[in-house]
Amino acid sequence: MRMLYSGYQAWNDMLAPARFGAQIALGMRDTMGPMAQWAMPRRLFALMDVFQGAKLTHKRPAYDIGTVTSGNAQVGVREEVALDLPFGDLLHFVKDEVDTAQPKVLVVAPMSGHFSTLLRSTVETLLRDHDVYITDWKNARDVPLSAGRFGFEDYVDYVIQFFEHMGPGAHMVSVCQPCVPALAAVALMAEDKDAATPRSMTLMGGPIDPNAAPTAVNDLANEKPIEWFEKNLISVVPFRYAGGGREVYPGFIQLAAFMAMNMERHGAQHRELYQLLADGKTVEADKIKNFYEEYFAVLDMTREFYIETVDLVFQKASLAKGELMHRGRLVKPGAIRHTALLTVEGEKDDVCAVGQTSAAHGLCTGLRPHLKRHHLQPGVGHYGVFSGSKWESQVYPQVRNMILAMN
Repeated sequence: MRMLYSGYQAWNDMLAPARFGAQIALGMRDTMGPMAQWAMPRRLFALMDVFQGAKLTHKRPAYDIGTVTSGNAQVGVREEVALDLPFGDLLHFVKDEVDTAQPKVLVVAPMSGHFSTLLRSTVETLLRDHDVYITDWKNARDVPLSAGRFGFEDYVDYVIQFFEHMGPGAHMVSVCQPCVPALAAVALMAEDKDAATPRSMTLMGGPIDPNAAPTAVNDLANEKPIEWFEKNLISVVPFRYAGGGREVYPGFIQLAAFMAMNMERHGAQHRELYQLLADGKTVEADKIKNFYEEYFAVLDMTREFYIETVDLVFQKASLAKGELMHRGRLVKPGAIRHTALLTVEGEKDDVCAVGQTSAAHGLCTGLRPHLKRHHLQPGVGHYGVFSGSKWESQVYPQVRNMILAMN
């Protein structure tokens, strides 16, 4: 499997001329005049549009948040890299013309095969009332071998470094897979009495205790020994890229696993996309195209981070069992005494089921009851916890109120 990446790249190279041809043909659509709206040309163009769009990309899409409503005004937003580290940046969304200081929030994004831009709508909503930063992870295939390794413990260290760079008084919102290393980071900071320990931590749809309510994701992680993952899922980055020679868990494998869980739905979405394009309903089609443009942008993880995450988070459930170690030191969630905890779960979440995230309350024994809250959001799956209409209207107010109470 070490050469799987090279085989994938060769296949992509073979398809590149056909995709380029489809793109050129689509560019001719505007020169055809009324003929472009005839039924047969529309169907042909729809087919080419779906074909050339059904491809993986390996570069981070733009966040593309130019303005937000903050208070009663529309304000401009610009991105600044507050801290540049080899495997990820601390990205700051700076709002112009905001006179009153707003609570600082670090969004801890997953490193699970997609870029942090998957949380674009989470960030955009938080920007209404907060000064927002995000962990903007880099594609491992673009990180030179000279940068060294990046494992589970390094992820924890990065979160700590980001908080220390932001300074005292910040808050944390962690989404999905990084809830475990994020909670570990806060526990270590609390035990060290670090002045930058966040005032609140919101954990959303994360596997704090995957055994509390196992899903298909957990079953997949546990049905094989860790050696199987090492042997069958790790590949080497081709030398045409900056990270050539680095061992990674390729994003295209992770995406294939995600799609296999809902293959019928993805197939139906692409059939619907074709029909919408063929019918000239471009506005509706663009919604599907925009989703898959983000979904098909994949990020490779380092071998060590992927293997250690499967081992520590899903197979051993080390944090939940009180056995998680960080650089030879036991992680003690009970040391957290002043950082308020909010957990959020989705009723229909089939990735991280109800009970997995709320398990954090049982671990944070040092927190008094008034510093603990839980929100179960009815009617949403995994992505509905942090994006979409119910996130904005029902989940976000819970997050905002927690931050406001602890600011």
